[in-house]
Amino acid sequence: MRAMLLEQIGDIDSSPLKLREIELPIPGAGELRVKVSVCAVCRTDLHIVEGDLSQQKLPLVPGHQIVGYVDQVGEGCTHFRGRVGDRVGIAWLRSVDGTCRFCQRGLENLCPESRYTGYHEHGGYAEYVVAPEDFVYPLANLPGAFDDAHVSPLLCGGLIGYRALERAAVPDGGKLLLVGFGSSAHLVAQFARHRGYEVYVLSRTKSHQKMAMEMGAAWAGDETGDLPCKVDSAILFAPVGKLIPPVLEALDRAGTLSIAGIHLSDCPPLNYQKHLFYEKQLRSVTANTRDNAHRMLREAAAAKVKPMVTMYDLADANRALADMKHSRTDGTGVLQVGG
Repeated sequence: MRAMLLEQIGDIDSSPLKLREIELPIPGAGELRVKVSVCAVCRTDLHIVEGDLSQQKLPLVPGHQIVGYVDQVGEGCTHFRGRVGDRVGIAWLRSVDGTCRFCQRGLENLCPESRYTGYHEHGGYAEYVVAPEDFVYPLANLPGAFDDAHVSPLLCGGLIGYRALERAAVPDGGKLLLVGFGSSAHLVAQFARHRGYEVYVLSRTKSHQKMAMEMGAAWAGDETGDLPCKVDSAILFAPVGKLIPPVLEALDRAGTLSIAGIHLSDCPPLNYQKHLFYEKQLRSVTANTRDNAHRMLREAAAAKVKPMVTMYDLADANRALADMKHSRTDGTGVLQVGG
């Protein structure tokens, strides 16, 4: 099968992903093989390709925002038995042990034995992918407006953004600041507006500011000092640690900042009085739970969330990631894999 394979980490502008023919995967017990239709690109893919995260597997097929169709059902599967052809989604979280103290508390995203799609095992930048059926999401009940390309960004950009929104603890009718307005943030803005929050957007990219205003933001600009008011909550999407102090300063009393990323550059020192006093909170966001995914998909349908997508051929995965890195596209890049 065709796949974009990472054989050696490197700057995305050097096109480290190579189009290769690799062996067709065979599902094991409890696994499904999915014929990939589309796979959205994600900043986490970029961090993996460029070596920002510790490398777990090489060669590797990245990709974890996968929409496709069940092609083969492994032995012992129960949920998808006899359901070849079903439309499904596969996200970042691939498996957990199910027995640790975190799994038992409903925090399976913190499981020490968790494994991830397109990181520990091959992902969706390929014509077929295998995943445990317990971590494959049925998509048959989504409204018709959610075609394959427009579902795929929900499976990480939407999902990690949804968990970040929950962690941001926005009060009813509150003011929410989104820092960065790329793939995930433009989806969170729609969830936030559906919940009745006022949305403020900080972005260096003028087209992103324009898009934010068109989506109903109360304000969009490029400096925290220009904000017209204090905000109740904020989500940091840009993986830039030096933004944390000014964003914390922009919070009102009892405000919460959540960080929606798997990687962040170093944060400068914080001043307790300036940045954290008055019961402000700083929260990280780690992966997602399966419950997050099911709730997010239901709310996305209710809110009529409309991801903005730019389509690329599978062979253009390097360009799609580079365009995201350099903010050359609005919304989410999506690889067309299947016909």
